[in-house]
Amino acid sequence: MTLSVSEEKFEQLVADELDRLPDDMLNGLDNVVFVIEDLPEDGSMDLLGLYDGLAVTDRGNYGFGELPDRIILFREPLVAACSTLKQLKDEIHVTLVHEIAHYYGIDDEELHRLGWA
Repeated sequence: MTLSVSEEKFEQLVADELDRLPDDMLNGLDNVVFVIEDLPEDGSMDLLGLYDGLAVTDRGNYGFGELPDRIILFREPLVAACSTLKQLKDEIHVTLVHEIAHYYGIDDEELHRLGWA
């Protein structure tokens, strides 16, 4: 069974999952925007999210004027990967945690070890 979720409903699910994240995880974010796109640039259905920016651990002389880092959630792959609304909420949650972790300099190998990949 294919899950059907409107763009508006998906945006609300993302907002709800952001609200559920611990404050300490979100309070450290600086110059980051959350973006929802339908698909990755290459049209792949394998990529659920992406951190587009420079991790805090690599910033050095990071100052004023830089464009914000982006945490992107790809709506179509996320919806396609799930068969229930609960599964979609869980997948959005895990994807947000995964991409926020990249902001903090945690790589995929460590995320796999921690069970967040």
